[in-house]
Amino acid sequence: MEPIEIGLWVTGGLLVLVVIGMRVAFAAAIAGLIGLVWIFWSKKGYDSGELGWAIGIATKVAGQVPHSKVSSQSLSLIPTFILIGYLAYYAGLTRALFEAAKRWMAWLPGGLAVATIFSTAGFAAVSGASIATSAVFARVAIPEMLKIGYDKRFAAGVVAAGGTLASLIPPSAILVIYAIIVEQDVGMLLLAGFLPGLVSALIYGGLVVGLAIVIKGFGPPVYGFTWGQRFRSLPPVLPVVAVVALIILFVYNPFGGQAWGTPTEGGAIGAFVIFCMAIWHGMRWPQFRSALMETAKLSIMIFTIIWGVLIYVRFLGFAQLPTAFADWISGLDQSPWMTLVLILLAYAVLGMFMDAIGMMLLTLPVVFPAVMALNGGMAVSAEDAAFGMSGPLCAVWFGILVVKMAEFCLITPPIGLNCFVVAGVRDDLSVQDVFRGVTPFFIADAITIGVLIAFPAIVLWLPRMAMG
Repeated sequence: MEPIEIGLWVTGGLLVLVVIGMRVAFAAAIAGLIGLVWIFWSKKGYDSGELGWAIGIATKVAGQVPHSKVSSQSLSLIPTFILIGYLAYYAGLTRALFEAAKRWMAWLPGGLAVATIFSTAGFAAVSGASIATSAVFARVAIPEMLKIGYDKRFAAGVVAAGGTLASLIPPSAILVIYAIIVEQDVGMLLLAGFLPGLVSALIYGGLVVGLAIVIKGFGPPVYGFTWGQRFRSLPPVLPVVAVVALIILFVYNPFGGQAWGTPTEGGAIGAFVIFCMAIWHGMRWPQFRSALMETAKLSIMIFTIIWGVLIYVRFLGFAQLPTAFADWISGLDQSPWMTLVLILLAYAVLGMFMDAIGMMLLTLPVVFPAVMALNGGMAVSAEDAAFGMSGPLCAVWFGILVVKMAEFCLITPPIGLNCFVVAGVRDDLSVQDVFRGVTPFFIADAITIGVLIAFPAIVLWLPRMAMG
């Protein structure tokens, strides 16, 4: 049997394991190890005496993955970004962000829901975890919306959808994972996420305002805040501005000259700034211990998925499946744009059955080379490229599209994690209630994807400035 055939059989087995409920990390590791044994054994003609040799070689190949990847400096960003989010909660930034957004935006139709969206976007700028964002604002924002008559399902949907913005707006753990998988510059991807994240928040807010205008009593505005109250709400959110500025300066110096450091250093200093704020606002050892434990739990989960899936990715390299898939995609007799849209639609379907990180880790080793081949390869110039951008910029643009699809997967049934988190925090809500509440935001996400495809300059403006 040819290596590509082995690759297809093992990939099919992996999908079966995931569908029947096995965790992605373990399913991928098992499938990858079996695939490696199969390929090495096939090279010996399936001689029963050589099976032990094949198992030994496969185990050594798989065993190299944890150390080689954990020793990567890029991965140290993930726990740092997650820690920033949990410390920001104890620093009181969530309440401060929501209060500031409420005072400035509550007068709009659907104003409290709009304020929730933009305060989650602000919190996303100091948190790399969508789940944590949804959990925090389920406690802060939903009670406020229910007090003035919002439907509880829609209020929950606003929080679940708003929480997805943490996947796109830096610091974003998912953007870091994408950069590691496809071996692209982390800093460029973090820069690229700012404007698309803002556009996504604006489209969410526009949807809410439109619904509140069309449906009477849908989201009553709130009046009564003076200009003095509005301006007094701004100083408590300055740490968010400080962290965003630090990340930008440690990735790209807008004043000219070299950046101040690496994204890892920027994340570490950002965590220290938020830590100082949390101490100032009364955080004590039990809260700090809780933040460290939650950061460790989420980081270990992400690292475990990375380890397991990268064993499978190592097997894919031996099976030559990514190269074969790229050749097949680039040879299709249809527009590259149509192929790209079909790939994104496949992500939408796959995301209904897998978590965002697992989905990206499993698909990108095969899909990313195919998209690069569609564009003309990594070395192609903008003039000769199918999508009108050079190879490195296409990698950044496609990354933002994939991460936006990962956001979409966080709220789609049956396993939209943000919806489960919101329902878990609120005893008066079922998961079905939250899924009904996020339904309008599917339209907003589709519009956002369309805008980012039609106007790639939104994604590429900051990276192009950084590249000079």
